[in-house]
Amino acid sequence: MEVPQSVPQGAPWWRPDRFARCRPFLVERARLTAELRAVFAARGFTEVETPALQIAPGLEPHLAGFSTELLGPDRQRARTLWLHTSPEFAMKKLLAAGMDRIWQLARCFRNGERSDLHHPEFAMLEWYRAGADWRAVVDDAQALLRALAPAGLRRHDATVDPGLPWRFVTFEQAFRDVGIADVLAIDGDLAALATAARAIGVRVADGDRFDDLALRILGERIEPTLGFDRVTVLHDYPVSMAALARQSPADPRVAERFEIYVAGVELANGFGELTDAKEQRARAEADLALKNELYGETWPLDEDFIAALEHGLPESAGIALGFDRLVMLATGAPRIDDVLWAPVVGV
Repeated sequence: MEVPQSVPQGAPWWRPDRFARCRPFLVERARLTAELRAVFAARGFTEVETPALQIAPGLEPHLAGFSTELLGPDRQRARTLWLHTSPEFAMKKLLAAGMDRIWQLARCFRNGERSDLHHPEFAMLEWYRAGADWRAVVDDAQALLRALAPAGLRRHDATVDPGLPWRFVTFEQAFRDVGIADVLAIDGDLAALATAARAIGVRVADGDRFDDLALRILGERIEPTLGFDRVTVLHDYPVSMAALARQSPADPRVAERFEIYVAGVELANGFGELTDAKEQRARAEADLALKNELYGETWPLDEDFIAALEHGLPESAGIALGFDRLVMLATGAPRIDDVLWAPVVGV
């Protein structure tokens, strides 16, 4: 794809001479959006739409959210609502309501995030299958990437063919590959993990928890190596790092969480969904307490989500895929701002 290279410095994004650089990527984005609808229709999915305004934006302790005030008819403040970080809770409520195959291309919001791969408002492609396990949604992802990017997915000098058989690597094996043996056996043993981290040149910070250090090792030593010769699925995360995924029936130390990587880019995150309301409440409360401990703030617990689990969430699997990142990889665009019709300004 030929893209104009001369970009005026400091010019607003809407200037034709600056916009010309992004236009080919955006024309392709429109085509990809139409194509993904055809893929999901062919696989028997129903497109849904859920509100961005929610009681709680999510659970991840390290994310920052955007809040707003919902006014009553008298224009007096009624309550604080949040822009969701993912449509996950609302879509799972639809599963509890009886839907079985659903997908959504949702606008999502995460405060404090801006980089070549991050934007405070972004597009999340999320889908769920009732009565299926996590490998079924990986199969959907394979069909999607092969349909949308038959010429390959590109990041800098790397080109990855999604048509090749995908590689599946466990969390434990990925750590073993960088010199840390038996990470599951030392799960929770911070001293042992710290020693192993230092041995491979990863910084150990004061106040690190086990999961903090494991994520740093993952981000610095493992993720940059994944998905170069073929799309890679990293799976079987420790339970402590998978708050919304169910425990694996084959190994209680791990949960049915997976991530999909292409050329070192995390493209998607998915689960065999946790359906036990009591266990979900305990994990949610622990994450919210950790958020308060780390950042001095917390979010509400979406009691309606817990009620939906209590009513009965079917065995199911779901996945969230960063659509802007997929467009980047399909077009070879170097930055997320290059594939957005209009960026958020002010940062």
